[in-house]
Amino acid sequence: MAPDTLVLRDVHVPPAPSWWPPAPGWWLVSALVLTAVLCFVAWRWHRRRRRQRWQRWFDAVPQGRTPAEQVAAASELLRRAARRVSSSADRLEGEAWLQFLDGQQGHAFSAGPGRLLLDGGYRRDVDPVELAAALAAARTRFLDLMAAKR
Repeated sequence: MAPDTLVLRDVHVPPAPSWWPPAPGWWLVSALVLTAVLCFVAWRWHRRRRRQRWQRWFDAVPQGRTPAEQVAAASELLRRAARRVSSSADRLEGEAWLQFLDGQQGHAFSAGPGRLLLDGGYRRDVDPVELAAALAAARTRFLDLMAAKR
């Protein structure tokens, strides 16, 4: 064959690799990310359910009772929850108990509506507005104590 009649063609480059299926490393990365997301969602769901259970527990105890019994029931629940934080906290009395309940949040118990917990269980008449404010403060602190790390 003569060199001037020879037909030369360009170099054939193989086609680029397709994006599907991905390499095994990408499967591993996607599985790890999916596992992490599922674990996070399950953890959040568990925390929300646990907090809802504590809320229902606190809200169910005082219903259908006299105001003095409601205060006593809230105080009892707070003492049970306090054991989660400190084993001797449920034996505190008077101002020491109120200061423990105040914690780091302020003075809702020692100088606020939560002060009703000291003698509200022994009163004949409890003001409904004062009772509602004390129960709201007690509920908030109960949830904080239950969520505290042991």
